[in-house]
Amino acid sequence: MRIITDEACTSYSHPGHPERPERIVSTRKKLRSQKEVPISWSVPGPCDDDAILRAHTPELLARLQVAEDFDPDTPHFPDIAKYARVSSGAALEALKAALSGETVFSLMRPPGHHATRNRAMGFCYLNNVAIAALAALANGTRRVAVFDFDVHHGNGTEAILLNKPGATFFSVHQFPCYPGTGTRNVGSNCFNFPIVPQTSRAEYRQVLESALEHLQTCKPGLVAVSAGFDAYARDPLAQGSLEAEDYYWIGQFIRNLGVPAFSLLEGGYSADLPDLILAYLKGLEGK
Repeated sequence: MRIITDEACTSYSHPGHPERPERIVSTRKKLRSQKEVPISWSVPGPCDDDAILRAHTPELLARLQVAEDFDPDTPHFPDIAKYARVSSGAALEALKAALSGETVFSLMRPPGHHATRNRAMGFCYLNNVAIAALAALANGTRRVAVFDFDVHHGNGTEAILLNKPGATFFSVHQFPCYPGTGTRNVGSNCFNFPIVPQTSRAEYRQVLESALEHLQTCKPGLVAVSAGFDAYARDPLAQGSLEAEDYYWIGQFIRNLGVPAFSLLEGGYSADLPDLILAYLKGLEGK
């Protein structure tokens, strides 16, 4: 298992904001102390403009330099463009590792799946998973599936990949919930599986299985995972019902697809996030 992370990604914060450095700090501590999953660690470099501009407009890149908040959830931080570029660079490193046969997880912030082609929003500044998926297509991968199990709909990823040849997008998420999208399938390649708040754990798991089985029928050559852990039963930002064992099961299912896959951290705001990530990694590793 390779974990891609950068100490510097914990260098920015906003008082009271749930997307806080401790998410990464506590998870690194947990993963470094555990003995169940052998881990190698690597540090990413920044993402270049060419890769970013497959997913985003030049205007968004310019806007990242402006010292003004994007919305109440998405503050501007000094050097946020640099942090966002390195998070996207980690996604590209994860892509390369997956294509070379490694099991890999990007433990980075900021997350990315709400960022649209021209707008930073929802704690996200650049859409890491879309940047990586489009890089894969540009470099010869014929079919890429993005699977997003964050409790919030990956509206940005959907908008960027909509009707993109070779790409399919699957999102299992709570609705009603932020950002208020994902109620139905859109275009020819974006498949949404909305779940009402406080759905039972068994039913939630059943919907996840349906989405993953649909993904499997598309026969992707690569799977990119937006791994959000906020559908957890005790996460403060939604009303999900999943437990650590369910994240283990998701990881195991992705492993059993038998195709290259890489995972990028999105949400997950409970104190139990390190345990949830470890459970997922154990599933990916078949432990």
